[in-house]
Amino acid sequence: MPVRIGSDIGGTFTDLVIADGEGRLLHRAKVLTTPENPERAVLAGVDELLGKSGAPGGSVQQLLHATTLFTNALIERKGSRTALITTTGFRDAIEIGREHRYDMYDLYLKRPRPLAERRLRFEIDGRILVDGSELEPLDEAQIPAIAEAIRKEGVEAVAICLINSYVNQTHETRLKELLQIALPDIAITASSELVAEIGEYDRSSTALANVYVQRIAERYMQTLESALTEKGIGGRLLIMQSNGGLCTADSAARHPIKLVESGPAAGAIAAAYYGSVLGHDKLLSFDMGGTTAKACIVLDGKPLIAPTFEIDRQYKFKKGSGLPVKVPVVELIEIGTGGGSIASLDPLLGRMAVGPRSAGSVPGPACYGLGGKEPTVTDSDLILGYLDADFFLGGSMKLDRAAAETAIAGRIGDRLDMSVARAAWAIHQMANESMASAARIHAVERGANVENFPIFAFGGAGPVHAYGVARILRSPSIIYPLGAGVMSAIGLLVAPVTFDFVRTLTMPLAQIDWSVVAALFGDMEGEGKALIEGVVPAQQVRYRRVVDMRYRNQGSDIRIEIPDLPFGPELEAVLKAEFLKSYRRIYGHLIEDATIECVSWRAIVHGPSDAVSSSGSLTGQGSLEEARKGTRRIYLPDIDDYGDVPVFDRNLLPLGASFAGPAIVEETESTAVIAGPAQISVDMMGNLVAVLAGRK
Repeated sequence: MPVRIGSDIGGTFTDLVIADGEGRLLHRAKVLTTPENPERAVLAGVDELLGKSGAPGGSVQQLLHATTLFTNALIERKGSRTALITTTGFRDAIEIGREHRYDMYDLYLKRPRPLAERRLRFEIDGRILVDGSELEPLDEAQIPAIAEAIRKEGVEAVAICLINSYVNQTHETRLKELLQIALPDIAITASSELVAEIGEYDRSSTALANVYVQRIAERYMQTLESALTEKGIGGRLLIMQSNGGLCTADSAARHPIKLVESGPAAGAIAAAYYGSVLGHDKLLSFDMGGTTAKACIVLDGKPLIAPTFEIDRQYKFKKGSGLPVKVPVVELIEIGTGGGSIASLDPLLGRMAVGPRSAGSVPGPACYGLGGKEPTVTDSDLILGYLDADFFLGGSMKLDRAAAETAIAGRIGDRLDMSVARAAWAIHQMANESMASAARIHAVERGANVENFPIFAFGGAGPVHAYGVARILRSPSIIYPLGAGVMSAIGLLVAPVTFDFVRTLTMPLAQIDWSVVAALFGDMEGEGKALIEGVVPAQQVRYRRVVDMRYRNQGSDIRIEIPDLPFGPELEAVLKAEFLKSYRRIYGHLIEDATIECVSWRAIVHGPSDAVSSSGSLTGQGSLEEARKGTRRIYLPDIDDYGDVPVFDRNLLPLGASFAGPAIVEETESTAVIAGPAQISVDMMGNLVAVLAGRK
């Protein structure tokens, strides 16, 4: 029987799962990430899964993959030496940006450096107007001199962004053709082939970011595919994009910027899938791993999608402090708080902070025994009894409690005159407060009341901290899915193959020429069909249409789904009603008599979503008492002391079982810690559901 494997490379661990052709999850694996050669961890995990399942390499039909490799390369500035070619007069637009100070009162405000330094930014004559007409032809005579300068500077990658190329790309296309002849060994990205959308600064930044990591992407995809082939794994390699859809390895190598949030996106897709199956059309997806935590709002069974994203923010939560990339991305907030986040004291005021610095997988938390000396969230969780030193990763990795105590006492406890236990609780609770605050802000900005949202908790550390976060947010319940520690890898198994396209055509809604819109969608959907053929059977290909709308002269768009109606007056009325409804939900009011305009039109071409079932891996057919492993002393905040609580084996819990918290439920990759009153049950999918006291 064919099998499918999902693999997600995180900052600390690489997670993998294997499922049979009918979607039954067979086995899970969690191995330490190998930052210098990330494919090594993937291959080690694949070997482990194939060994556990007994499946031969030739039975692997698909290997689905998510990675943070390209995001890290951008943040750490480890990409190619990159140049930019732009229209004469626009050389410095990438540095000027939007002429906006993201913090009005910060006298030491920092901006991320452009990926192309000024000496590597070249201008060329030629001009396309905003209506797509040519004012001045491209001056091809300037190209040889530009190419020679690029060669002398040792440039490895070139981004092209000419003014108004989103509406007419002929100049960019011709310039790229001639540069490829003159510079055959250099990676080249033209902005119009990547994002044909209004916004010169964003398009320039996106093209630069893409070509900056393109060679890394090409080498990585080739290395991974070759290594898989050597192991006799001939299945198709598909890569998760930031929009929550899969693409081919070839497409990923050409457009790596579309992968910047691939791992977190996979987790959000998993949360939306489980929510739909369980009948929750709204959820707060809470993913806490070794390096970061991510929160995402799921509405109407789908994670929210944003048209842009920022990389390398100089200030974590300040919009505008990073490099913008104009690609569709699952809209989530990322917090620099994970299991490996380091707790430290401010040298001046002595205030404690948790994160964003992380111990990662190397050297890791002090309790890993791999050389780490600084106290982390994982160290505090071990001291509090929330983790079993002898059952971390199912017992395959022993934790050193003495090392954790030494790190917390030496760096935090002694300096604040606190016991190790009190210092550990302070670290744990500060992490919870940070994550809850970020999740609340994320929800409020999107017009949602997080108090009404169940929390879907996953990631290696998510189930450990979800109860504390839920109490702060006053959430009604927490869902702990089976396999929570590898949920992003499971999300890869349910994600569809997806390709996104966009065209800008700005016009008032009441004056739209629907024949022009129909032609736009015809072009985009035709391009998508050509890309998806060979991956998805033609009869399974589906199309979605979306339009970005706004009040005229406003700077923020609202994305509106286009229903399956003929282009014409009826559709116009529906779009208007949906826009007004969304605007009121987000901003709380409407602007009477203001002109509504459509800006960009988007086509999403996708295949079907596959189903997964995890309950088949549960072996518990007996009583609740048989699943009980014993008791453990853990810190209980309600009594401000340690107390004994029952510990259950997740895989032995019978479906339909019910018990009261506080309790601990352990599985190989994660531990669910319910450190207070709650009613806990096991649903028919094997999910653990905790209803908090006083909530329904």
